[in-house]
Amino acid sequence: MTEVLQYVIDGAALGSLYALFALGIGLIFGIMNLINFAHGELVMVGGYVLVFVSAPSTIVRVTLMIVIVIVFALVMERVAFRPVRGARADTLLVTSFAVSFLLQSLAIVLIGALQKSVGILSSLNESFTVGELSIRKLDVFTVAVTAGLLAALVVFLGRTRLGVQMRAAAEDFRMARALGVRANTVIATAFALSGLLAAVAALILVAQTGVVSPTMGLTVVLAAFIATIVGGLGSLTGAVLGGYVLGALTVALQATLPLGYRPYRDAFVFAIVVLVLILRPQGLISSRAVVERV
Repeated sequence: MTEVLQYVIDGAALGSLYALFALGIGLIFGIMNLINFAHGELVMVGGYVLVFVSAPSTIVRVTLMIVIVIVFALVMERVAFRPVRGARADTLLVTSFAVSFLLQSLAIVLIGALQKSVGILSSLNESFTVGELSIRKLDVFTVAVTAGLLAALVVFLGRTRLGVQMRAAAEDFRMARALGVRANTVIATAFALSGLLAAVAALILVAQTGVVSPTMGLTVVLAAFIATIVGGLGSLTGAVLGGYVLGALTVALQATLPLGYRPYRDAFVFAIVVLVLILRPQGLISSRAVVERV
């Protein structure tokens, strides 16, 4: 039982991180019908800000990082995506790929391809015991921060005027505009929230690994994309659920696979994901807006 509880804690922490990744993707897709593959580069930018920006305290340093990533997300929307907003979905997708590769290439040219080490919240990698359980402080921090952000996002989308407008735009963007919803404000807000989620994910990821690289966003986008697809495109609840399912599945396979097969864990994860999508192509939670678009 102790071993099972340990795996549950590990799965919850990894699932929370994947949920943050997936929410950043899901917010943009719900409104713009766009899978933003440049989302991982927002995480990369957050990581490099932690490397190169110094501050009197950790709180100031983290706050600066979050602000810079949000501003970067807004600039990305204004420069790269707003001019092609009215284009076809495949054009938007190619644009997101182009932005992603451009930012990766710039990071390699300006900073270098080698990993940079960074120390942030290193004390969270310590563990404490509860009975026979050994729990990392970072796992508790990840779950708590994710839960707090999810609660804040639910309140924002359900209780504020701008949040309600975002929900309306996700359901039917054209009708929402016809009723007076300002497209620029709604989309910019979605990118700002996506930047906030990317910044928090960058903080947790860097605290966990201690390194930053130009390609660190690739893993982020892959995990976010899989979680979003499994949960159901266009559904924020589905994105969160997909993240936790992916995290639980990864930890479960790591624990149960024979030692010789563990290096192929990700291949087994993808195989199970493909099986789930064969049985339920719309994902675990289908979005009415996506069904109507199809």
